[in-house]
Amino acid sequence: MMSTKAFTLVPAIEREQLLSDRDRGLLECVECCGRNLYVGTSDCFVYHFLLEEKTLPGGSATFTATRQLHRHLGFKKAVSELRAASALSRLLVLCDGCISLVHMLSLEPVPSGARIKGATAFALNENPVSGDPFCVEVCIISVKRRTIQVFLVYEDRVQIVREVSTPEQPLAVAVDGHFLCLALTTQYIILNYSTGAAQDLFPFCSEERRPIVKRIGRQEFLLAGPGGLGMFATVAGISQRAPVRWSENVIGAAVCFPYVVALDDEFITVHSMLDQQQKQTLPFKEGHILQDFEGRVIVATSKGVYILVPLPLEKQIQDLLASHRVEEALVLAKGARRNIPKEKFQDFDCSSQVALMVKNLPVNAEDRRGPTAGTSWPESGPHQAALVAGPCPIPSLCYCLCPRVTRPEPPATCHLCAGQALQKHAENRSEISSVTDQRRGCWVMYRRILLQAGFIQFAQLQFLEAKELFRSGQLDVRELISLYPLLLPTSSSFTRSHPPLHEFADLNQLTQGDQDKVAKCKRFLMSYLNEVRSTEVANGYKEDIDTALLKLYAEADHDSLLDLLVTENFCLLPDSAAWLEKHKKYFALGLLYHYNHQDAAAVQLWVSIVNGDIQDSTRSDLYEYIVDFLTYSTDPDLVWRHADWVLQRSQEVGVQVFTKRPLDEQQSGFNPDDIISCLKKYPQALVKYLEHLVTERRLQKEEYHTHLAVLYLDEVLQQRPCTPDKDAEVTETQAKLRRLLQESDLYRVHFLMDRTRGAGLPLESAILHGKLEQHEEALRILVHELADFPAAEDYCLWRSEGRDPSYRQRLFHLLLAVYLGPGPAAPTRTVAAVDLLNRHAVEFDAAQVLQLLPGTWSVQLLCPFLMGAMRDSIHARRTTQVAVGLARSENLIYKYDKMKLKGSSVRLSDKKLCQMCQNPFLEPVFVRYPNGGLVHTHCAASRHTEPSSPSAGART
Repeated sequence: MMSTKAFTLVPAIEREQLLSDRDRGLLECVECCGRNLYVGTSDCFVYHFLLEEKTLPGGSATFTATRQLHRHLGFKKAVSELRAASALSRLLVLCDGCISLVHMLSLEPVPSGARIKGATAFALNENPVSGDPFCVEVCIISVKRRTIQVFLVYEDRVQIVREVSTPEQPLAVAVDGHFLCLALTTQYIILNYSTGAAQDLFPFCSEERRPIVKRIGRQEFLLAGPGGLGMFATVAGISQRAPVRWSENVIGAAVCFPYVVALDDEFITVHSMLDQQQKQTLPFKEGHILQDFEGRVIVATSKGVYILVPLPLEKQIQDLLASHRVEEALVLAKGARRNIPKEKFQDFDCSSQVALMVKNLPVNAEDRRGPTAGTSWPESGPHQAALVAGPCPIPSLCYCLCPRVTRPEPPATCHLCAGQALQKHAENRSEISSVTDQRRGCWVMYRRILLQAGFIQFAQLQFLEAKELFRSGQLDVRELISLYPLLLPTSSSFTRSHPPLHEFADLNQLTQGDQDKVAKCKRFLMSYLNEVRSTEVANGYKEDIDTALLKLYAEADHDSLLDLLVTENFCLLPDSAAWLEKHKKYFALGLLYHYNHQDAAAVQLWVSIVNGDIQDSTRSDLYEYIVDFLTYSTDPDLVWRHADWVLQRSQEVGVQVFTKRPLDEQQSGFNPDDIISCLKKYPQALVKYLEHLVTERRLQKEEYHTHLAVLYLDEVLQQRPCTPDKDAEVTETQAKLRRLLQESDLYRVHFLMDRTRGAGLPLESAILHGKLEQHEEALRILVHELADFPAAEDYCLWRSEGRDPSYRQRLFHLLLAVYLGPGPAAPTRTVAAVDLLNRHAVEFDAAQVLQLLPGTWSVQLLCPFLMGAMRDSIHARRTTQVAVGLARSENLIYKYDKMKLKGSSVRLSDKKLCQMCQNPFLEPVFVRYPNGGLVHTHCAASRHTEPSSPSAGART
């Protein structure tokens, strides 16, 4: 693993500042609280220094320590530990098994002489549970065997709270709330001193190494584990972080996120909490103290004090990126962002509390009382020290509470706090604003790191990784497009980020002219732009994205170019048109014109391609595409302008601009008469259009039907001399003519009759005679001229369709008479007559037929006809009998109902009311409904609904 410079070692106190030449004491312990630095020595002295930090022009930090006071504690042994309680203005000093309280500034012992005896080590509870704002909680390892004691330390007194027994002799302790993390003789444990519950962590041998127990955060500890591992443990007995590997003989450890700093006999090693790798090694001999104080890491030898100054995370990340160590940079950046304390971003509004406190301020000095009656608050004291000790940790803005303790609300009449509340509130609001800006700045910095890493991956052709980083960093995609020459529109106002996110001028510099790499980069950009163009990332500059994508598609001859242009897009016309023309994408250029509502330019361009004036092989069916485009165009002028062109190339295809047009558009700008006038030069197209009007739109206009019939007739007459055998095309035309003559009732029959007379079209003439109800002539033509007996029968069925049975019977009798009448081919007509009778027996009146038939015909010959006639006659008779029987039954029912009504009396008086008009009856004439209701005769004639109730409106 390559090294990372995370810290610099800066001297804070040299031996010359600490001890004189004649002093023999050695540095034993260190405490730092704000600018106050305290040092305890082996000869029982405590030194107080003021620490001043300065930043040099090059960015490095220096420290200057000014000695204030020093005091001998009166013992002969070394000072073992120092802890500052800033809320109480007290310094806790452990020396010779006794914890003494001295003033932080004067180093004078408290007048009461309060102290804790019998302690070998102690720790402050930074997550106190007592709820008392004017004390701190101290946990000590007692000289009693296997005993831990918990004390409350006030300004001038101490109070024992709890004594807890442990399974083995404790060697080191750290505390968080009710939880103790203990290093025992053979193991580490978590002990809840409130409930007595214990949780074993892992074994530990005190004879082999020095125990380390450090509270590093809320309910989390750092421990020196077996095998040279730094282990993390929570109060639940689990580890939420992977361990770090440090030296076997580690002396001390501290946490300065995101690093764990470890000290051994010769080195200071820095380990990442994010990837558990060792990042830095600093030579440091004779060191025996390593502690962190509010984010400041201090190391010390027996002769001097040094501070490990962390390099800004951004500087570390930039160094990693500069050396292309992208993964390490991202791990550091993501970890730093994920682990920023949430409380730094909690916005709170305390104005209501401040207003309440100011409102409750006492008017007189005599009214100044404390929590209990008769107790006045002093002008200075721990509560005022707490007031200025730091930002309020709770929303209620109670500055009299200890900054390490959360309380629900302040004393109701704490006037000293309220007196400075407004000033403090203003400071807090400024701090909140600063924190908000800091949070925004952190996010911007994090995004920038992601984007820098993305461009590094992009330059290494790691496109998948680059794409994910661009997405996470919310890349302004124009930053990427700008690497590609000429892709951004000329009207774009984009300028690259400053400071730059990468070191490349353009794609040519990045790829060193390697065309294979250039092609890969362009394919990546196409894919990336296609993905982001429909997302929020494109908001605000969709024109730049779509224009660049169009240029890439055109240059690469990509199939998606047409898909882009036929869907919603924001391609800028000037840049895109010039680019498409440059790459000879004329069909796509036409689509671009169409999308920008320039259909005339689009169609003209496509016409030029079809005519061969310009070359573009995008579509082989471009002519059909133009016809289809004009068919659905809503611009009549555009259609009329190109109608002749499409018809000249193909009448059958070109006429579709009129025949396939949606019906709603055919009503506006496309009058059928105008279209017919236009199509007179194109007979095939004219026939197609008239067929469209007559058969598809079913327009009931005589002119169209007659015109179409004449065109059919002219074509048939024109082709008959050339093709006397009636080839397929002529047969098809004749079939259309006959179908039209049969189905339409709107053409001019006499006009067509004159056109067909003498033209050798007997079947068409027969149809026209039928339209004029000249059935005998029509049947004569079919039977005598054409000898087409099936056609004669079809004629009878066709003309009688939808008519009454007598009409059909008359036609069949006429046909039979023609068969039996004089004329050529009598035997053939006789056979046809027999077949007609036998097949359509039900259509004839048997009695009349028998009178017409020659006497020479045998019964056997007409057997099917006679059987059918008899069956029909019997069926008719029986049906009639059934109908008569039903009528008689119905009549009988009516008679019964009438007799039943006559059998009941009807009482009518002048008080009886008509149920229709509610007026009395003036004469004995009335109408009685089956339900018993009585109405006037004139009312019954005017109303046809029965009254709802026979008794409605009756009077007694």
